[in-house]
Amino acid sequence: MGGKQSRSLSNKELNEVSVSQGRKSIRDEQPSLSSAAERFRRLATVHFGYSTLSLAMRGLGETPAELWELRELQKLNLSMNCLCSLPPALGALDNLVILNLWGNNLSSLPPEIGLLKRLRVLFACRNRLSEVPEELGSCACLEVLSLANNQITALPGSLAAIHSLTKLNLSHNRIVHIPTCVYSMKGLVFLHLACNRLETIADQIQDLVNLKIFIVEGNSIHTLPKTLCFLESLELLNVDFNDLQSVPMELYLLSRLGRLACHPMDKGLHIIHNPLLKPIQEVLQGGLSALYNYLKPT
Repeated sequence: MGGKQSRSLSNKELNEVSVSQGRKSIRDEQPSLSSAAERFRRLATVHFGYSTLSLAMRGLGETPAELWELRELQKLNLSMNCLCSLPPALGALDNLVILNLWGNNLSSLPPEIGLLKRLRVLFACRNRLSEVPEELGSCACLEVLSLANNQITALPGSLAAIHSLTKLNLSHNRIVHIPTCVYSMKGLVFLHLACNRLETIADQIQDLVNLKIFIVEGNSIHTLPKTLCFLESLELLNVDFNDLQSVPMELYLLSRLGRLACHPMDKGLHIIHNPLLKPIQEVLQGGLSALYNYLKPT
């Protein structure tokens, strides 16, 4: 969640704020609820100007009801718990800027997530999501969205409205076609689609004019569209472990790639472990400049 982490509730404290204190009338229950919520509030801290609460790694099977009273929260970390669902009350935290749900057992996100109009970062990777709610498209301020390591096959068209998105991670899912809405996210700088079930990349990829990092390794892509070569801002293109037999001759236009890369974090062109036909395979032994010289029209 960034910066110095706030102190999380102990398991004992979580039980204390979650367990009701005997039978009480409705009049008596409200003060008790507010008192429990106040204990959460005292554990929240302010870091870099943001009201922050971490409940990471607490073994939570459900979220304490009192949590949703803390409307001032801006950063909430619920990662690495055992959560299977989130209640509609999530939408009450309408000041949230960062929501970390990494490493739970969530099979869905509540539609009320669309009420988080100030949300800029959502980590929902390593869950059991098979779909994404249409309402997420209402989070118009979203800049970073990670849905990696889920069971997602598609994205709702509503996400095309999120023009502020710069980083999208859909790796390790079950996606066969790059969702159409992705091609409308013209602010994307980083797009990660590794280890899906892609066989093609649509010509609309050229619309992502700001893309610098594009990772599609570990798919079944047979060919690259020449429109991909018009993305002159590309600094890292990873097509390792696909079914490519050739590359478009326009590839030499991607001058910012700089070199053939081997290490996963290196900038450049990653193209190993493809059934490239000769003479491309032999040309690659001379590096990226040799490949570009081979592809350039005479």
